Amino acid sequence: MVTVYEKTPDYEQKAGLSRRELLKRGGAGALLIISGSAINSPEHAWGLETSALKPETMATLIQVARDIYPHDQVPDKYYAIAVKGHDETAAKDPAHKELIEKGIAELDKKAGKGGYRGLGWEEQRVALLTGIEKTPFFQAVRGGLVVSLYNQKEVWPIFGYEGESYSKGGYIARGFNDIEWL
Repeated sequence: MVTVYEKTPDYEQKAGLSRRELLKRGGAGALLIISGSAINSPEHAWGLETSALKPETMATLIQVARDIYPHDQVPDKYYAIAVKGHDETAAKDPAHKELIEKGIAELDKKAGKGGYRGLGWEEQRVALLTGIEKTPFFQAVRGGLVVSLYNQKEVWPIFGYEGESYSKGGYIARGFNDIEWL
């Protein structure tokens, strides 16, 4: 994930990545382009506009969400939808905005040069998250994700969940007694 800049002679210094590093990282994760108040993923054709939080903050929140609840088969789009609620809450509540912005700034500071998203290894990012798991920032992000990520009906088929069964006759008529898994 990288911010894309106009190509100039000092392009590599501005972007903070060499071409080799960009290509190395490009295969490992999604490329997110931060432009104005939006985050775009041209590779997967989705975008997210922010209203209260900085786009860089939202891009980092997407990575934090993926690191807290890692599912390789779930596209970043669903993590973006899951953390969008923090932007909406931040627009109404200055204290929430401050909590999220400061939390991401601290995380970037602890990560060092390149920030949290600049860390190439998941283990490094998880170690940073483990160090802050008792903070109000981490608890707010983790707590919101439990509902906002897993309550998306589009994600259910990825996990093999068919949804509620009451409207379809209940579980008794839909595999309750199916014990092929034994």
